[in-house]
Amino acid sequence: MTSSITDVAGIEVGQFTDTRRPTGCTVVLARGSAVGGVDVRGAAPGTRETDLLHPSNVVERVHAILLAGGSAWGLDAAGGVMRWLDEQGIGMTVGPARVPIVPGAVLFDLPLGDASIRPDAAAGYAACQAASRQAPAEGNVGAGAGAAVGKIFGYDRAMKGGIGTASVTVSGVTVGAIIACNALGDVIDPDTGAVLAGARTADGIKLVDTRRALLRGEEARPMLAAANTTIGVIATDAVLTKMQVGRLATVGHDGLARSINPVHTLSDGDTLFALATGESGRTLGMMTLAVMAAEATAMAVVRAIRSARGVRVGATHLPSAADLA
Repeated sequence: MTSSITDVAGIEVGQFTDTRRPTGCTVVLARGSAVGGVDVRGAAPGTRETDLLHPSNVVERVHAILLAGGSAWGLDAAGGVMRWLDEQGIGMTVGPARVPIVPGAVLFDLPLGDASIRPDAAAGYAACQAASRQAPAEGNVGAGAGAAVGKIFGYDRAMKGGIGTASVTVSGVTVGAIIACNALGDVIDPDTGAVLAGARTADGIKLVDTRRALLRGEEARPMLAAANTTIGVIATDAVLTKMQVGRLATVGHDGLARSINPVHTLSDGDTLFALATGESGRTLGMMTLAVMAAEATAMAVVRAIRSARGVRVGATHLPSAADLA
């Protein structure tokens, strides 16, 4: 499949990958602005500007969404996104000033390599410079560069996560998603129920199937709170209100629940943003849009894992789904 979030009219994606660690950031741009929403389901989030997206608050439209590695340090990358947008004359007019609105979320990838290397304002700026309507690269890039999955029995038994994207079109309206998967749990193929990547056996050569292992009574050894997290953006070219966009972010988590198990844990900060550019000039019933959002999200998670490649940094080895296959 070649579908991506950039199939949505008015959406561009740019990424920066710092191969020294690895880590990076991904920026979803809406140059013409888009109605924004968010839903935070994980218990350990790292976020920026999420309160303003609540339907009861005044600001309705945003100009970019930042997804970054580096834990809370990675939120610095939003400053670079704001600077780039300002240079392009993009932002909300507030009296004599212009303020680009850039919500964001981060994931924890510090265990892989030198933790002093993390996305900063220069990284966010570089990601914007690279933005285009082309389908973005997937796997070990951008916010997914340092991602890992299946850490519930320890990081030494984890596998490589990544970033993926997908889209669905119905009756001339498109919904797309881009997801950086750094989950504590396993990643599941929602069509077959098969575990694609996750916690491995002690010898490292097979998948445990975390759900079944926990139900057998095996004791979890999760990392510290906020040490995981799946973050992403759902976008559509439908014409939607702020409340409806918020609902798309909410139902997008159904897609995470289909493709990650367990999900929304005490050690994850799972956060999904939603954007509606309105550029199709059309809309669909919210039931159909909700199904599309969940589908695109689940597909993007699977693509993230199937596109990932194994990495070895120092003594740490994170194999990919392709390596075990």
